Amino acid sequence: MASSPSWTALAARLVGRALLSPQLAVDLLRTGWAFRRREWWRKAPFLPVPDGPYLRWRMYTAYGDEAAVPPIEDVVRFARWRRETMGF
Repeated sequence: MASSPSWTALAARLVGRALLSPQLAVDLLRTGWAFRRREWWRKAPFLPVPDGPYLRWRMYTAYGDEAAVPPIEDVVRFARWRRETMGF
């Protein structure tokens, strides 16, 4: 039985891909920064990570399951699309 993907596994795979491509690393960092929780410095864990309810809503609207973890290619494609279309 295959285990379901986790956010930690996705992050690790994205780091691996980013190490091989400096432009992708920049794209992923900028995308991650755009998704950070507002006023992230005011509440533990004091990290610029996405807000849980917002992230669950995004996964529900994209994949029909609020517990979904996106495939790595979707994340890479979105980060590149964001740079190409929004100039970020």
